[in-house]
Amino acid sequence: MGAPLSRRDFLRGRSPAEGKIVLPGFLGGRPEVCSACSLCLERCPTEIIVMDDGVPHLDFSRGECSFCGECRTHCPHAADFFAGPVSLPHVVEIGGGCLARHGIDCQACRDHCPTTAIRFRPRLGGPFLPEIQEDACSGCGACISVCPVGAVSVKAAKELSDA
Repeated sequence: MGAPLSRRDFLRGRSPAEGKIVLPGFLGGRPEVCSACSLCLERCPTEIIVMDDGVPHLDFSRGECSFCGECRTHCPHAADFFAGPVSLPHVVEIGGGCLARHGIDCQACRDHCPTTAIRFRPRLGGPFLPEIQEDACSGCGACISVCPVGAVSVKAAKELSDA
């Protein structure tokens, strides 16, 4: 039996493994190669790697990716799983539940963004509104766990270009 399907994934029509955030430089879900040894989980300094059906994924509700490459360095199957730079092909997306969009002053996401990709635009009669500088966003997830209402998520860059 696979991992339970979250309500969000169900409503978006995704399978349990689909839409998960892969490790930096990870080639994607190839469970036939991964031995689920958990070395990547053990070596991650920010402890954001989780296993789902034997495939490692990032859980930004636990913190951010520092792009240290420890997951790649200690993976016994690195040659099969990883390629290219230690980076993530994702950008941040701020949803409609954002407090600032509901008249409540909050800039927690901006305060925790290491690349200053989140900026707040002034507006009359209310708190500043968030704007994402997609070219500056590394997809690290630093802003996700600090959002008090869970309005921040990441979205694959290819999904953004398809929109």
